[in-house]
This record gives sequence, structure tokens and C-alpha cells, in this order.
Amino acid sequence: MKLERLISMIYMLLNNEILSASALAEKYKVSQRTIYRDIDAICAAGIPVVSYQGVNGGYGIIDSYKMDKSLLGSYDVGSLITILHSMSTVFEDDRALETIHKLQTIQQDDGAPSLTMDIGGRRAYNESLRILRTAITECRLVRFEYINAKSERKQRSVEPISLLYKYDSWYLYGYCRERKDFREFKLSRMAKLLAAAEYFQKHSHLPERDRTYEQQHSENKIKATLHFSIECLARAMDFFYSAEKSFNDDGTLNVTVSIDHISESRWLIPILLSFGDGAVVVEPAELREAVKAKLEKMIKRYSKV
Repeated sequence: MKLERLISMIYMLLNNEILSASALAEKYKVSQRTIYRDIDAICAAGIPVVSYQGVNGGYGIIDSYKMDKSLLGSYDVGSLITILHSMSTVFEDDRALETIHKLQTIQQDDGAPSLTMDIGGRRAYNESLRILRTAITECRLVRFEYINAKSERKQRSVEPISLLYKYDSWYLYGYCRERKDFREFKLSRMAKLLAAAEYFQKHSHLPERDRTYEQQHSENKIKATLHFSIECLARAMDFFYSAEKSFNDDGTLNVTVSIDHISESRWLIPILLSFGDGAVVVEPAELREAVKAKLEKMIKRYSKV
């Protein structure tokens, strides 16, 4: 097909200094007149092909358009392609795809990649990411409903600054007009997201964000020890990947996590309940009581069944 031939010719030209029309015609089993038309089509697409006259003449792409192979090793190129491919899938970024094609021309290792990434999610999730990225680029205000840590639903108008991927989740960092301060918003807690018609002035001075989440919440932590049965090992390892873990002689697992005050451990109790009788709180006693109170409340709701 013509399109496949054109793409192949572009890669050939990127990987060679000069190629003659006769050599290209022989490779693709077409006439030289067809090669001339293909070169015109490549030039029309914005790729700077130049013609060299003389006995050893032919066609080539100007050096400033190429990337020097000596600048990056095969590991660097492969890693960049992997990251860009994941980003282009999430954001449908044509510029990222164009960069991938350029990097592939200097990739020397054609074997299976040693690293793959998928930082996207469901289709609606990726659509939110694309809306936010466009709003960031265009300096457009975004509005959405947000569920905060207290499970309160609030309307938010935010001047978006950047997207962050951390702790296995996407976050939006921006200036919240309701709070009159810079905030981070977790995308999974957003609803009814839209980019408004209003534009805002790009922020020239941003507050320092050097402290990590763990540093900001390191004070007044308490340790909780959780016990998981053998049947729950896989899920426990998934949920508590970064926690301290130790296996017992009978094959069960103990996990130690740091939590805030018991009254602020709402996130942990639902996770523990999802394990059924496969998870038990060993300590502290306050957390055991909190889990027990939650179970009693649930039983009370089903008392009339």
C-alpha cells in the first residue's frame, strides 16, 4: 500500500544520509517516477527532504531534523518510547506520537521491550485527564463537584496548573477560588467536570511544594498491626504494598501500617471489612473497637431481613 511505503521511506531516509531514486525504486518494486511522487508527498507532509545532485546524489533529510544517535543509548530510547506511548494513549497526543516515531528511527534494539506502562484507566477517566490537560494549556477555568476526605460534596472552581501522578492516582493541582488557596484534587473524587468559557491569567509565582505527603502527615502517627489469612495474601499484598510485612510460620501475614488518630482512619476500616473474616486487627485496641462498632452498625441495618 502507498501509505505503508511512504512511512517506510521516511524511516529509510532518517536512517541514511542519502538514498538514490533508483535504490528506492528497486527496494519498493516501483518505478522511479513513483518514487518522485512519493518524495513530493513526504515534503507536502512537512518533512524536509532535500535533493542532492551528482553521481552519488539522491534524497536525504536535513540533519537538523534528525536526532543524533550518540545522544541517547538504547536503554534511554526504549524508556522514553515506553513513557511517551503511555502518555499518548491517555491524552491522545499527536505530538507525543510524532516524537515516538522520531525516537524509533534511532532505536537500535528491536527486541521485546523490558518495560511497559499503562497510567491511564477507564475511558471516562481518560476523558477527564484530557479535559484537564487542555484546560491547563489554554488557561481555562474548570468546574466540578468534589468529594472531600469528610465525604462532603462541594462545588469547586479551580484554575488548573498541573496534573500529578502519585500514590497510584492522578491529582489536579491548581488554585481553588472557593478556598482562595492552592490545592490538590484527586481525580477519582471529581464529578460533572467541565472546562468553563472563562480564561484566567497564568500564575507566575507558585508556592513551594517540596514537602512530600508522608512528611506533611508524619506527626502523631500510630502503628496498627493487621493479620491476614493465607486465602487473602494476594489482596493484602496489593493493598498494603509499601507497609511493613512479615510472614508467620503458618503462612499467614502480619502487616504494620502507620495511621493517623483512630477517628481519622475511615479509609482503613472499609478496606479491612472487604477481606471478610480473612483480616483481623491485632492492635491497637481502639482500632479493634472501631471495626467492631462498624460491624455492629451493619448488622443492625440487616436485623429486619
